[in-house]
Order: sequence, then structure tokens, then C-alpha cells
Amino acid sequence: MTEEEAGKALRVRIAEIDEQDRISAEGREPVTLQQDSVGRLSRMDAMQQQAMALAAERRRKGERVRLEAALVRLEEGEWGYCLTCGEDIAAKRLENDPAATQCVKCASGSRD
Repeated sequence: MTEEEAGKALRVRIAEIDEQDRISAEGREPVTLQQDSVGRLSRMDAMQQQAMALAAERRRKGERVRLEAALVRLEEGEWGYCLTCGEDIAAKRLENDPAATQCVKCASGSRD
């Protein structure tokens, strides 16, 4: 994967995350009590769905930070190098995850 391809893949993934956030915004809104039309179990279900939507939002935010950090490394000429040992990250690993920060050895903890 070239740096240009990686940059494009990272930007596409960030755009996807932004779209997912936009789509799920309604599910993260506070759950209101409507005693005349929603029973206690329905409200509990809505609160559970809200909690799941908020958790998904937190995961997306973490992923977005990781992707943006990869874009910064790309701009600084540091992309594709392990942040732990400085060695090249395998091309297949970068194809699978352009935001990877470690080589396989460091990620698995097997580096001596």
C-alpha cells in the first residue's frame, strides 16, 4: 500500500465514522418519560438502546483519533514504521489496517 493509498483509505474511514455518528445521533439523545404512551419496560429498552449508542459513539471517537494520528504520521513521513522499535510494519499489516502503529512482533509482545 502506498502512502497515497493509505491516506485515501484513512480519510474514507474517517468520513464513514462521521456518517455513522450523524446517523446514530438520535439514538444518543436523552430518553424522555412519556407515561401515557410508553410503559416502564419500553422506557428501559429505550435507555438500554441509548447506552449502546453512546458506547458505540465512544468506540468511534477512539477509532477516529487513531486514524487521525495515522494521517499525522503520514504527513510527517513516519507512517509505516513501528512506534515501539522503529522497524518497518509489514505491508500486509498496513493493507489490513493503515493506522497500525506496531509491527507484529511488538504488537504480540514477542520482541526480545
